[in-house]
This record gives sequence, structure tokens and C-alpha cells, in this order.
Amino acid sequence: MPLKTLLLNPPSFENFDGGASSRWPATREIESYWYPVWLAYPAGMLEGSRLLDAPPHHISADETIQIAKDYEFLVLFTSTVGWSGDHGLARAIKAVNPSIKIAFVGPPVTTDPDRALNECEVIDFVCRREFDFSIVEFANGKPLNEILGISYKDASGTIQHNPDRPQVEDLDAMPWATKIYKRDMDVTKYNVPFLLHPYIALYSTRGCPAQCTFCLWPQTLSGHAWRKRSSDDVAAEMKWAKENFPHVKEFFFDDDTFNIQKARTIELCSKLKPLGITWSCTSRVTTDRDTLKAMKEAGCRLLIVGFESGDPQILKNIKKGATVERARDFVKDCHDLGLIIHADFILGLPGETKESIRNTINFAKTLDCETIQVSVAHAYPGTEFYDFAKRNNFITNEKMEDGGGHQMAHIEYPGLPTEYVMEQVHRFYDEYYFRPKAAARVVWKAIVNRDVPRLYVEAKSFMKLRSQRNKAARAKAEEKAIKAQESVSLNA
Repeated sequence: MPLKTLLLNPPSFENFDGGASSRWPATREIESYWYPVWLAYPAGMLEGSRLLDAPPHHISADETIQIAKDYEFLVLFTSTVGWSGDHGLARAIKAVNPSIKIAFVGPPVTTDPDRALNECEVIDFVCRREFDFSIVEFANGKPLNEILGISYKDASGTIQHNPDRPQVEDLDAMPWATKIYKRDMDVTKYNVPFLLHPYIALYSTRGCPAQCTFCLWPQTLSGHAWRKRSSDDVAAEMKWAKENFPHVKEFFFDDDTFNIQKARTIELCSKLKPLGITWSCTSRVTTDRDTLKAMKEAGCRLLIVGFESGDPQILKNIKKGATVERARDFVKDCHDLGLIIHADFILGLPGETKESIRNTINFAKTLDCETIQVSVAHAYPGTEFYDFAKRNNFITNEKMEDGGGHQMAHIEYPGLPTEYVMEQVHRFYDEYYFRPKAAARVVWKAIVNRDVPRLYVEAKSFMKLRSQRNKAARAKAEEKAIKAQESVSLNA
């Protein structure tokens, strides 16, 4: 029997979706939770294991510590934003269960394993990049010095970095994540405002060949090598999930680049169509009309699309591999076919100016997608964007959140203060959603779906966060003014 293993997406800030499947760790503007898909794979390969996803199930740190008493091995998926809190939790678990072995996985321990091992003495080892088989091998008794892809301290206290582990190639041989959801989780606890509720998320591929400089996942965890499950394996899991979760209204393919290969997408759609399921996925604007048509006919409802910016130069700066013109054509195809788009934008990317922010806001309004998300640019360690920002002294604060897990601007370019960027995030939302056409769409959706209570809660949550961000931005501006005045006084 393997070690009795607890795979943990840890409790953190309120409404924090920051661990095991979040490419953009933060407390969301509106309560949202993604699935811990990455932890589901080793959980499915270890008899007697449990996947504990604390945030959506509202399991506190104290409850987590009590649960961990019954386990021999803890695998904790950490994030840059939740880093210090995760260390404290690991120490508390070790204090009540001294014999438990602890491994950390996730982007921060990939990018700086030495820091992790030096800052948190209770960690036995960390896994770099894909960790599925490293975890399984340790749980089954393999010595640390024989496990690929891990870093640990040896008996003398010296940090050892074992050779990298090859990426998983045979994805069909991996367990189905949905079976672990059925075993360990309550799918009704997962909510994303633009997806139907309840929903289930899973992967049909791993990796992303795109080279976006800011994107965390391909540069720290899944890699750029694109690997796919067979269409038969995906369809078989979807058939099983439909039968075992009859109350689920939508399935979401949370791949980095679900439809990047036309032939594979059309083949998979031919297998999904007979199932009669509703599904959504991620998409790039380079997807052509024929592919989008096949997806729509197979039950696709919505696409999450990272437009990022409406400024052509910024798209080049971040190596997006897309143009403003192509984005417009893509959106027109989606609208013509009846596909809904949730559009993602980022303010504060390399080269951002007040003019480029205005270009992006205007661009978004011309696209007229059903919903949007506007984020502030975060330079996560391990990304090309981080190296650029660090090299040019653009990072004003390594701390990316406001004390509650909410994203705050931490990069400042000449002539573009961080507080201005935060103000423009709010202006972006205001200008977008208070247009008559957009406002009418929201009201109509509330009437048709009889979902007014949910919309009210979401609006209230967002306005509360807006107030908090405005307060933080004003405090930052006041701090700068005081420092400027002190500097003038000193030089007088």
C-alpha cells in the first residue's frame, strides 16, 4: 500500500482561487472557483488518497490541520500569492503530525526550489514542473535520490536537484479527473459567473506552444510542448461524466489551447456531438470559422478568449501571435455562429501607456463580447515578463495583492503610475457595462434565467472590491505625494 496521501489545494484568502488550476492566482472580483485538475491525476493513481480542495468547500485552516492528522504524506499546491500562508499551514500540520512527509508543488517551487526549501524547514521535497509521477513514486516508497524532477535537502542539509523529469506523453494512460471529483468533491460548490451552474472543468490536452511572455502555466508547469488525449478517450470520459453527474449543466475544457489544432478539434467535435452535452472551452483568436462551426454544432456554448490588449504594439511586445484585425474577424465569426465570448484583457503589459489603455477600452467596446474580465498585469517569477520588468526596475513591489488576495498593480512604467492603472480598470468596466446595449443584455439575461439573486450578489461583491481598490489606490497616491514633499524639503 502507498503512503496515505492528502493532496491539498490549501485554504487561503476569502474567495481565493489561487492554487491547483488557476493560471492567475487571486481573490476574484466575484466569487469564482476553478477545479484542482492537476492534483486529480496523482490522486487517481494512489489508493487511499484524498483530494481536499479547501477554498470552494470553505474548509478552514484549523479544519485542514485536523484532517491532515490522519495522513502520512501531504502534497500542497502552492502559489506565488499564497506562498507565506502555505508555509505557515505546513508548519502547523507538521506540529500536530510530526511524522507526516510534506511535498510542495506548483509554479513557485519550480522557479525557485532553493528558496522554498530554505524558507520552510518542514518541506521534505518539492516537485518541479509536472509532478504526477514524482508524487506517486515517493508515495510508493522510492528513495528521494532516485526520483526525477524533485529537489530536496540531503542528510547534510545540502540542497540536491535531481535531473528533470520528462513530460508526460501518454495522456490516455492518466486517470480521469472526473472520477476523483465524484469521489472527493461537491461539484455544486464550484462557480464561475459566465459558466452554467453547476459546471465541471477538465483537460483534453497539456501544454501550450504559444509564447506569450506573461503567461504563467506554460513557462512554469505544463511547458510549451502540446500533448493531446485521443478523441476517443475524451469522449469516453464525457459520456461517463454525463451519466454520473446528471445535474451538471456544462462541461468546460480548461486546456491552455483547446482548439489550436484544427484537425484534432474537428475530430473531437465529431465524437462529442452524439453525446448531446453543453460545453465551453478556451480559444485563441486564430481559430478559423470552419473549426468554430464544428464546435458550435457539437454543443459548444462559450469561449474564453485572451485578447489582452487592443494596441498592436503591445500584442507584439508580449509575443501574442495575434493581431487586432484577426481578433475582429474571429469575434464576427463567433457572433454569426451564436458562440458566446468571455473576453479577457490585461492593463499594464510591457509598453503600456495612457494612450494604449484607451485603445484597449475602445477596442473592447467595438468587439462587444457578452462578458469581460479586466486584470492588472502581474509579472510572476519564472515568466519572460518578470525578467523584463525586473531587469528594467519596473517592479515597485514584489507583493502583488492587497492583503486579501486581490490583485493590485505592482509594475510602474515611466509616466504610468500604478494608481492610474487601477483607476483605468474601473473605468474599463464602467464604460463597457454601462453602455445601453451591454446593460440591456445583462437585464435580459437576468429575466430569462430568473437569476436575479445571483446577479445581485455578484454586483454587490464587485462594488465592494471596487471600493477597496479605490481606497488602496488613494493611499498609494498620498504616500507618493508625501515622499515627494519630503524630498523637496530635504533638497531645499
